[in-house]
Amino acid sequence: MEKPFRKEGADLFSSVADCWLAWKQKSLKGSSIARYQSVLSLYLVPTFANKPIIDISRQDVLNFVQDLQTDKTPERHGLSPSSASIVLAVLKNIFYYAEQTLGLPVADLRGISVRKPYKPLRVFSRSEQQRLTRYLLMRRDPTSAGIVLALHTGLRIGELCALRWADISFPERSLNVQHTMQRLPATGSSRMTAVMITPPKSPSSMRTIPLPESIVNMLRGLAERDTCFVLSGTEDYVEPRSLENRFKSALRDCGIATAGFHICRHSFATRCIELGFDVKSLSEILGHASVNITMNRYVHPSMEFKRKNMDRLSELMR
Repeated sequence: MEKPFRKEGADLFSSVADCWLAWKQKSLKGSSIARYQSVLSLYLVPTFANKPIIDISRQDVLNFVQDLQTDKTPERHGLSPSSASIVLAVLKNIFYYAEQTLGLPVADLRGISVRKPYKPLRVFSRSEQQRLTRYLLMRRDPTSAGIVLALHTGLRIGELCALRWADISFPERSLNVQHTMQRLPATGSSRMTAVMITPPKSPSSMRTIPLPESIVNMLRGLAERDTCFVLSGTEDYVEPRSLENRFKSALRDCGIATAGFHICRHSFATRCIELGFDVKSLSEILGHASVNITMNRYVHPSMEFKRKNMDRLSELMR
């Protein structure tokens, strides 16, 4: 196949990255494009900008990935394995585009990955969850009620922040997830950010969640106009990082070790498995594309549940 015509300088990494991003804009949402722009401007372009992409070797990329996690300059601070993996994924996508679409003989990056140390995901114990829930219900404010809602539905933090009263049906006792909220780099700038409310990235995240009667009663006492956000009770939103701070403040007040908001989702999934939920139903409630994601990522049996099963084994052997 004849290679497409390219003018001088078109093989520079920065030029190929621009072409790749323009190509991606045809199929991706603005929030994803903004995230890619941030990765390019902060990490990839400063490193590779003026180098022809065909001259970037596999060893160059291996060194770059290592530097991502150890660089202590004020601009980078050393990335976590998860963040470094995202940067590497963008770089691999650009190389694949250069090879498959532009016909450039680029380095083979297959097999390069970021090693992630095993870190058990934390889940609330039942006593911690009960203590936190009692504390939140006593406060009787919309944000506290929102955290209780997350503990009983597994909502992601962005989904909860974007939730409006129009998304809750009291007659049906259900909640519709239609949007998510994120703070992302503003278009055309690597420093400025903006809060964006968009549809979820995947079709499986658009879902209807049935609500327990106790949660319906809690929400009914706080309900406002359809246009108001559930977390604030007004048309002004509470953004994810503000909710994260309020959540950690509640944990401190309850004497519970600090954790990220995602522990609510982990704990919800674990409690459901302990109660005997079928995994397919749980997977749909969580908004996963497959049951395997639910089992591998979010279901973490607690020590109480493991002990109970071991005791059952002992009874069987008597």
